[in-house]
Amino acid sequence: MVHVTIDGQTLEVPHGTTVLEASKSAGIHIPTLCHFEHLLPYGGCRLCMVEVEGARVLQPSCTLPVFNDMVVRTNTPQIKEAREFILTMLFSERNHFCMYCQVSGGDCELQNAALDEGMDHWPIPPIWEPYPVDASHPYFVLDHNRCILCRRCIRACGELVGNYTLGSAERGAETMVVADNGVPLGESTCIRCGTCISVCPTGALINRQSAYRGRIVDADHTKSICVGCSVGCGIELVTRDNQLLEINGDWDAPANTGLLCELGRFTPIYEERQRLTSPLVRKDGQLKTATWGEALSLIAAQFKPLADQNGVGLAALASTRLSAESLALFKELFVDRLHAGTVASVEEYFTSSAELDRENPDLVGSVEDIKQSDCVFVFGADLYQSHQVAGFFIKRNLPDKTKLIVIDPADNGMDQQALFTLKPKKGGDADLLLGLIAGINTLELSRNKNGYDLDEFTLARVSASTGIAEAEILNACRALGMAEKPVLIYGKGLTGSFTGDSAESIRLLIDLAEMTGAKMISPRGRANSLAAEAYGLANRFSPGGRHAVFVALGDDRISQRQIQLLEEAPFLAVQASYASQLTAMADVVLPVKNWTEQDGHYLNMEGRLQQTHKALLAPEGIRSNVEVLTEIADVLGYKLQTSWETALTPYTISSPALA
Repeated sequence: MVHVTIDGQTLEVPHGTTVLEASKSAGIHIPTLCHFEHLLPYGGCRLCMVEVEGARVLQPSCTLPVFNDMVVRTNTPQIKEAREFILTMLFSERNHFCMYCQVSGGDCELQNAALDEGMDHWPIPPIWEPYPVDASHPYFVLDHNRCILCRRCIRACGELVGNYTLGSAERGAETMVVADNGVPLGESTCIRCGTCISVCPTGALINRQSAYRGRIVDADHTKSICVGCSVGCGIELVTRDNQLLEINGDWDAPANTGLLCELGRFTPIYEERQRLTSPLVRKDGQLKTATWGEALSLIAAQFKPLADQNGVGLAALASTRLSAESLALFKELFVDRLHAGTVASVEEYFTSSAELDRENPDLVGSVEDIKQSDCVFVFGADLYQSHQVAGFFIKRNLPDKTKLIVIDPADNGMDQQALFTLKPKKGGDADLLLGLIAGINTLELSRNKNGYDLDEFTLARVSASTGIAEAEILNACRALGMAEKPVLIYGKGLTGSFTGDSAESIRLLIDLAEMTGAKMISPRGRANSLAAEAYGLANRFSPGGRHAVFVALGDDRISQRQIQLLEEAPFLAVQASYASQLTAMADVVLPVKNWTEQDGHYLNMEGRLQQTHKALLAPEGIRSNVEVLTEIADVLGYKLQTSWETALTPYTISSPALA
């Protein structure tokens, strides 16, 4: 620990702490612009200058480590003069006319810093040269007139996301933030995660949806959870007048530490879908508006006779975007009470080996393990296309810290970033895993042989059956076996099978993890995939021959395969938020709230139990998924009493983070 005195306060802080961090811990404010807590210290804007006793000149507090018995002053006349000069230069460098800027009035860090210093004008005439505006991106605009060249967007794109799309070009007053080699943002390698917007301190990067719709600081802010996938990213919903303006990452959330992907930040706002606002019942071949009582009575009339026949003629399907409360009621109603012949989730089958979480808890990894790993094996998961935030944690550590090996017979979005890519023949997963086990033993990097007769199962045989050269297998084994913190990430490409092959592959993967000391992580699927498995809904959906089918869709979509299976259903009832091909086929449609309009719990891929919070009011007459399932049970004469937490307890690593 180090003793330091700041503005007369004596503090004790850890070695390596910067003066800025030490000051913040003591409640002492030092203004910054280029600094951002989740980025490496940069020291570019010089607004955070402080006096250090014994130093000849002012020092940047964001990059200066404290030392023992250090004495610092943060608000002397010399410092104030320096800050005003720096701000004057920034304001005069480009066309910073606050009255025309959409972030003026509390949202702009540059303006707020000037007002904190008591500035109401700057004495140096501004440069009147017009700077370009790049409006080619579908989600945001880059206005170079507002840019102060703090490079927070550039650094965030590389340090946090690992995409390295943004950079700078030219020199001096001509310096510009550019994408790739100077192409328009809309034509660049941008992956549309929006991290650059979230760190911009001025109006240089603005969200098309929320721009010029009032100050964000004056809007309503609701912390919640993204339900786009099972990473379970913490988010902040920004709303005004019951409209969703922005979705921002929650920098304090453990699952994503502020990062979001396109699906989490932009899709819910920009996606156009027709909202269902009243129950619909099919009459004379057409869906007609009906009352709730009429719609529920029709469902009861269809379901009750089937329940009396032990439910064999009934099938039910639930979205894994539904809350744990909804999934638990769905399971109790259709499995425990109606005894439906087929009950499944939209993901249906073996997607993540939930039993691993209970039987081998020491092997189960977390998002933090991905961040800290020095070698990541990705089996059958494309973290470029889905679960992107988990992919960001890998990409940003390449190539210096982490070695990436991708195993996927199909093209994978992370192939180009990988140190090694192994493309086994389709159906060769188990053989390749046995080959990796054999390779680890051949290189004498194994802790045990796990009982395999590896003398008989040779690398030559693996190479012949998988189509991968022996040298490539050994290279991958060497990287894995020599790693200190290896992680094995496995997805549906490995587990998504209706046969027993997936179970065998998981067993071999467990053995490989035990041999190498690796952690195993499944990105699973949708937001509540793990909860659906815990409730016993990871079954194949086969509604053929059933007389009636109920689909609890919520605001989700189902696959074309499932739609085709439902085309011949004699009676189909759907609870959904939006009109779709499925609701157009239905005999009864029940409108329900979407994820922003109701509270609920979600169990993410780590087993972290988290809660969504209502930020918007649903249109009048629309009910929650829980209310609809409860009312269906009521008209059938059942009182549902499920405790949704009980089944999740074996898989849960934490209590609700946002209770």
